[in-house]
Amino acid sequence: MDSRYLSDKEKLKQDGDAVDGDRRALLTGGLVGGAVAAAALLSSAAHAQAPAAPALADKPWWPHPKWGKDDMAGASNWITPAKVLDTVKWIKDGKIYRIGRVYESTMPKFGERAFTLRIPGGPTGGPFGSNRLIYNDEFLTTEIGQTGTQFDGLAHIGIQMGKDGDKNEMRYYNGVTEQEMGGAYGMKKNGIEHVKPFFTRGHLFDLKALKGGMMDVGQEITVADLRACLQKQNMQEADIKEGDAVFFNTGFGELWIKNNDKFSSGEPGIGMEVAKWCIDKGICLTGADTWATEVVPNPDKNLAFPVHAELITKNGIFNHENMDFTSLLADGKYQFAYIFSPAPIKGATGSNGGPIAVT
Repeated sequence: MDSRYLSDKEKLKQDGDAVDGDRRALLTGGLVGGAVAAAALLSSAAHAQAPAAPALADKPWWPHPKWGKDDMAGASNWITPAKVLDTVKWIKDGKIYRIGRVYESTMPKFGERAFTLRIPGGPTGGPFGSNRLIYNDEFLTTEIGQTGTQFDGLAHIGIQMGKDGDKNEMRYYNGVTEQEMGGAYGMKKNGIEHVKPFFTRGHLFDLKALKGGMMDVGQEITVADLRACLQKQNMQEADIKEGDAVFFNTGFGELWIKNNDKFSSGEPGIGMEVAKWCIDKGICLTGADTWATEVVPNPDKNLAFPVHAELITKNGIFNHENMDFTSLLADGKYQFAYIFSPAPIKGATGSNGGPIAVT
């Protein structure tokens, strides 16, 4: 229909449908390259044929069995005073390591996400007072929680349980629906402001060293790999306790800025086997030197990011992506205190920031 004959309400609906279509295309065909796009498209096709709940969501995962139906803090609830005091015992030399990336416009970004910083003026303001004070501010345009080193919150990932578009059947952590949670100016539930700061023990698995080189796109990390790493790194599986964090170095992060196209084309990472191992251990958070932590494409080509759904949506276990373990590995440090406080932006789906490791 010619847009000249559409009412204002119809135009708004048409524009909204177009935006939704663009977003769906980004998460399927426009994802990150041929193999991943194919997997996502197959997933969409399978879902279109069977509008019932997709794989891994065939039964409710709410209310949370440990933290209750109203919880919005997820696995950050593990960070208790007792956990902090236990973690402090691991700090021996007092050395601090940055394990996050520098935020800059040239870093690889998912889909059409952006990172643009401007310094208004030159300087921004002043001079003021007899002391002639001047100052600079910055103007930043970006997805705060979903660029660079990024921390996935509980409002970031959900599962469509019923027909496409039914917001009452789009379920997130603790069964919260899109209808209950969604908001144009911030999420009404499961926002990042509910997540507690992290001060816990971290365990780093150097898969690159185990494999003898950088892992490749679609290469899955198995539980056997983790146990081989533990042996190689002189670590004990029994040291990994409830509320700890686990991290995976695949070597793929070495492509950061050097080869963004390959970095974004897919990735090595954990699959459902390791995800279930993390759940059984009571892990509070996973992290990696990659942009999703999980293997992409998934070995089951009908699934798109199932580890995200299993850990974040169904279990409230957080994910920290695009990390940099270079300095830790150079010093042979595989166990440390992991410290991170998500930026408490009300209603946000994730957080940027500078995570640190202390040994």
